[in-house]
Amino acid sequence: MTKRTCIITHDLEPSQLEKIKEIIPDWELISGKDSANWQNEMKKAEVIAGWKKELKEMVLEGDSKLRWFQSWSAGVDSLPLAEMESQDIQITSANGVHANPISETIFALMLGLTRKIHTYVKNQQGKVWHHSGLKLEIHNKTIGLIGAGAIGKETARIAQAFGMKVIGVRHSGKSEEYFDEMYTSGQLNDVLPQCDYVVVTLPLTQETRQLFRSEQFALMKDSSFFINIGRGEIVKERDLIDALQNGVIAGAGLDVFEKEPLSEDSPLWELDNVIVTPHTAGSTEHYTRRVIEDIFIPNLKEYITNGIPGINLVDYQKGY
Repeated sequence: MTKRTCIITHDLEPSQLEKIKEIIPDWELISGKDSANWQNEMKKAEVIAGWKKELKEMVLEGDSKLRWFQSWSAGVDSLPLAEMESQDIQITSANGVHANPISETIFALMLGLTRKIHTYVKNQQGKVWHHSGLKLEIHNKTIGLIGAGAIGKETARIAQAFGMKVIGVRHSGKSEEYFDEMYTSGQLNDVLPQCDYVVVTLPLTQETRQLFRSEQFALMKDSSFFINIGRGEIVKERDLIDALQNGVIAGAGLDVFEKEPLSEDSPLWELDNVIVTPHTAGSTEHYTRRVIEDIFIPNLKEYITNGIPGINLVDYQKGY
């Protein structure tokens, strides 16, 4: 009888591998970043954790045994979802892994823009001693969190410590702890004029693609800051650039872009009211541990028991 196979395309600690082996002692377990470890075994893998570009050809074309795929990222928009759905492959995301590092990045960007840290770093490089018009505070301002998942919830919790009013926007409009008010996605335009900070934490779906265009930026205060750590394609980038150049909004902190890496000729690099980070908001020393111990291992136990991993199971219709 052929052994069932689980492949993890990342390097794990020996202790993590042992925990997995305890759950599937009779399986063949293959792990490691080096594709030489697993490239010849992909066709027989029932469970795979961690997507690599070459997997599409290896796994989705021909006779594949893949039944469950664990994504290493929260977003799954880069996966070949149509092909995976047609083969009845279950997908679970890494949603929740990023709550701590990304919420920290959100506040780093908000505070950096508010207290002009980015301006002072540039001044330091030129040995310029200048006040630069610093005046704003983050305390007691209003933050609009567009998306109320794990990242939005943790950001809301921290915002409360600054005495901020926290407004949320989510598809259902269902209330949530640490949010003072919650609105539905259809009420987005009603929320934007109220906010001093607009923070996008949404996944990319057909509904969220280019959700923010010139109309939305025009509704924001000219003193407000826009933060995007979701996906670049949620924003029509040319409209955002126009809003930043023409004073429609005060500034932006951006970790994601329509095309990555960000083109060297993009005006966003040069704008004084913009902070650019290279899609690193979720980077953390604890990433692999959280994916494996908080999501994959509990999911593996459920998969072995009833064939369905329960944490972060992706709904193909919603796209997340």
